[in-house]
Amino acid sequence: MKKTIIISVVALLIGVVYVNNKYGLLSMAGLNGKGLPTNQANGNLGIDYYSSKNRLDHSQWNALLKEYVDDNGHVDYKGFIEDRNLLEGYLDLLSKRVPTKDWPVQELLAYYINLYNAHTVALIVRNYPLKSIKDIDGPWTTDFVKIGDQQLSLGALEHSILRKMNEPRIHFAINCASASCPKLFNQAYTPEKLEEQLEAAAFGFINSDDNTITQDELNLSRIFKWYKSDFSDGELSSYINPFTEIEIGSEAAIDYKEYDWSLNERN
Repeated sequence: MKKTIIISVVALLIGVVYVNNKYGLLSMAGLNGKGLPTNQANGNLGIDYYSSKNRLDHSQWNALLKEYVDDNGHVDYKGFIEDRNLLEGYLDLLSKRVPTKDWPVQELLAYYINLYNAHTVALIVRNYPLKSIKDIDGPWTTDFVKIGDQQLSLGALEHSILRKMNEPRIHFAINCASASCPKLFNQAYTPEKLEEQLEAAAFGFINSDDNTITQDELNLSRIFKWYKSDFSDGELSSYINPFTEIEIGSEAAIDYKEYDWSLNERN
């Protein structure tokens, strides 16, 4: 009996370590994707894209981003508060258009990325003023993202949907309202421009001050630590090399920077 208990405890600990490694910042709580579709991205998203009959109009979100987000990703949350009805209207539009497996992967990714970013902004707006998204109770594990008759968390949207779609560049596109996050683009993601937009997001973040890259040493954002397995199966140098002019050595040392959770607010 004692031996069985010990084996069970060890198995549980191994499971916890695995989940923690796979899901980074978040615990197992709040990671239910509610059966929403997760079509697989395969290679260049600019190839073989076809227009869907269910195409969504993201122009309302695009207009808000252009008005209240600068080129460095700093957000005018007070401005979003003034146009809160427009933001809520866009989220209502998304909630009524439930994605299906019939949607091309480009359309699904654009939908989920915009959904994540718009709900993150709305979360800050509802709790403003604050110094950090971490001042909010359960920002990534509380079910408040409405899609049809389902509600899921931001964590579920990231880990149980977006991360399952075989597109690691989503980590540079979704924004957690914090200084060390990849910047919030001041344009909506759209299916027809998705490849170009994700490449720009990846290139911009990797070559930003959030990462210091030399031939022999990589001092990286903790995003690469938390989600290491998503990037070329953990071969970070191989993943990063195409996005930088520096030829990273095969034995380059890797370390990680501290993460700044302060609000990404425009001064």
